[in-house]
Amino acid sequence: MATVRAYLALTKARIIEQLLVVTVPAMMLAQRAVPSLWLVLAVLVGGAAAAASAHALNCVIDADIDAKMARTRKRPLARDAVPRSHALVFGLVLGALSAVWLGLTANWVAAGLSVAAIAFYIVVYTLVLKRRTAQNIVWGGAAGCMPVVIGWAAVTGGVGWPALVLFGIIFFWTPPHFWALAMRYRDEYAAAGVPMLPVVASPQRVSRQIVLYSWAMVVWSALLVPATSWIYLVTAAVGGAWFLVAAHRLDRAVHRDEVVNTMRLFHLSNTYLTALFVAVAVDSAFGWPVFGWPF
Repeated sequence: MATVRAYLALTKARIIEQLLVVTVPAMMLAQRAVPSLWLVLAVLVGGAAAAASAHALNCVIDADIDAKMARTRKRPLARDAVPRSHALVFGLVLGALSAVWLGLTANWVAAGLSVAAIAFYIVVYTLVLKRRTAQNIVWGGAAGCMPVVIGWAAVTGGVGWPALVLFGIIFFWTPPHFWALAMRYRDEYAAAGVPMLPVVASPQRVSRQIVLYSWAMVVWSALLVPATSWIYLVTAAVGGAWFLVAAHRLDRAVHRDEVVNTMRLFHLSNTYLTALFVAVAVDSAFGWPVFGWPF
């Protein structure tokens, strides 16, 4: 059982849960109703396997970093609970199986996008950006936006503009979410040699960047209104205002040199994203007429 738990830990299952939370609403928006339950299950299984593959391969590459950080020191490869070569094979096999599964049960567009997401996360984020630039999580975070595009493609066979809007919401959400966490664990990232923005920039600059990306996220979320009805509109407006208030409070406290609990914004970001995508799902399930473009 210890070995099974170790391999499960390689997949970072808690992160996978968050990725799947955004996939189903994207599928529902594409259908503007509840899609075939079989298709939903197939995409969830394939998406989970693809994410697990990316996370396992990430653990292989970042084992040295994980061993230096208290937050990640208990990961399997950091404590030698799984041979690195076995973890590498595990990750590669999961990736191959996920692509074949999505191709056979959904379509090959979704399968191709899943492979692209894995490759981007491993090559662009983990190997190229993570240890070299403070912009690592900004551009590398694009891999975490892919589940909504994969879910949309699984339903429609292509990529529509609402899928790109959903992609953008998560893209702009990622920096405030992750930088709030990185501010809390700044010393650990510094000790591991990872140049997260809070490591190389002042707290004042980081908090200001959090505010800017929060505004970009909220403004961008409004672009989805023409594809939805009042349920999404109200949720996006109220949730966005809530998030902006929290981001500005954080920024104000940092500039006043007050003691700041940045994890509040981190946890709020999870709640915000979940609420927004639940609104997309509920909105789509009711299938009420969408606002449409005003021109």
